[in-house]
Amino acid sequence: MNESTQFEVIKGHGTGNDFLLIPDPEAAVNLTDDLVRSLADRHRGIGADGVIRIATAGVLVRKGVLACLPDGVGDEDWFMDYRNADGSVAEMCGNGVRVFAHALSALSLTTPAYRNADGTWAVGTRAGRRDVRIHSATATDAEVSVDMGVPEIMGRSGGALDGVWYDGVGVDMGNPHLACVVPGLTPAGLAELRVDLRPDYDRTFFPAGVNLEILTALDNGRVHMRVHERGVGETLSCGTGTVAAAVAALSDRFNDQARVREAWQETVHVAVPGGDVAVTVGADEDGQQIPATLRGPSRLVFTTTVTGAAL
Repeated sequence: MNESTQFEVIKGHGTGNDFLLIPDPEAAVNLTDDLVRSLADRHRGIGADGVIRIATAGVLVRKGVLACLPDGVGDEDWFMDYRNADGSVAEMCGNGVRVFAHALSALSLTTPAYRNADGTWAVGTRAGRRDVRIHSATATDAEVSVDMGVPEIMGRSGGALDGVWYDGVGVDMGNPHLACVVPGLTPAGLAELRVDLRPDYDRTFFPAGVNLEILTALDNGRVHMRVHERGVGETLSCGTGTVAAAVAALSDRFNDQARVREAWQETVHVAVPGGDVAVTVGADEDGQQIPATLRGPSRLVFTTTVTGAAL
């Protein structure tokens, strides 16, 4: 990039899953893999798990960043152009959506024209439209709910971590997850696992890679989870991963054929190293899964200006 190029960067996080947000309504920043890696580098850059451009979907299509508008996303919808720390493009990030919505609110970009009749408003992602609701917000802190879409249960699979094999449930949240409930695992035992190590997995089942979640069994509506994110490594939290974890924790409920025609909803509180979130999942009276909802905090830490010469 040109040394004279300058752009604004907002640092924020959702339960410790941290992001650099670039307000770029004209998509003028050339968001190359090298630039993303430089910004996300925790020693030579600012440091983050991911980088998010803030622009409308229509602008991104016209600039060639998006080939077309994803399902349900309108030309004027704000779009979360998300990249992992290694520069790779990710389809969806639940913590990132909450922080993205908080940043839009702080930038006064959530005008009534963008809101739905129920007070929610749409955010575009590569996995499609996601409706968000800000329950409370200040310049630094917010509580945000996100419609995460309908989890797609892919079936049983497994993966190895530090030489140990874990059975789990494949869950597609717009990005792929392998959520592994470990019977008898305690929060203290979970804390000792080497989740930072790169896992092995069935590459025919997950050809695009996978996010691996290890979690305790459901206890009084609560699980503890750690995650190794594809393209990042271990992170303090993963929004889509917490939804996958809730689905895995309630897999017996989803598979209970005797109750398949009974409408139900259940909220699972998921404790991750970066904090706590609440995930609501369920099914309608025909046994069809309903969209999951993720509710949790967002914090905006600081805003700075980056120049090309600094990278």
